[in-house]
Amino acid sequence: MSKIILLTALGLGTALSAQAGDLHGKVACKGVRDSANAVVYIVAVPGKTFTPPKEHAVVDQKNLVFIPHVLPVQVGTTVDFKNDDAVLHNVFSPDACCSRFNLGTWPQGQSRSYTFANECQATLLCKVHPEMEGFVVACPTPYYAVTKPDGSYEIKNVPDGQFTVKVWHPKLKGTQKAVKVAGNTEAGFEIAR
Repeated sequence: MSKIILLTALGLGTALSAQAGDLHGKVACKGVRDSANAVVYIVAVPGKTFTPPKEHAVVDQKNLVFIPHVLPVQVGTTVDFKNDDAVLHNVFSPDACCSRFNLGTWPQGQSRSYTFANECQATLLCKVHPEMEGFVVACPTPYYAVTKPDGSYEIKNVPDGQFTVKVWHPKLKGTQKAVKVAGNTEAGFEIAR
């Protein structure tokens, strides 16, 4: 009988240590119109590596705007850049973290792809339309989220543990802090210029 109790207790302990919850909260973005477009992400999960998704992410170009304006992806993800405008578009990034790629220029209805192989905060620009700007943030884990206009974010199914959580924003200085996740956990941040 005591063996059954011990095995049950060991099994329960293993199940509890493997629990996951949601990391959520708000990012207060000072000095900008609202708190949208900050990327919150977990830097690493000790002992874990993550295979990039096979499914491509998509950035559209429509009405001379990159949609979405900020796209977080996991490192190793391929992003398809679509052109849904009736004009030519070009997509390039001047950032070294993504090898300063330039996909050339292409017409409506076509797309070009780029794989983000390194952790990176890549600025997206168009040589044809200099007013266009967007961002791809390649995160080292699949645990990331983009803030809503009120600053709220939610990262689902985060394993329990102690993690470094970073916040990046296209116009503000980023920040990071240690966060202990135990089931559903709340963590707030404040960033400014």
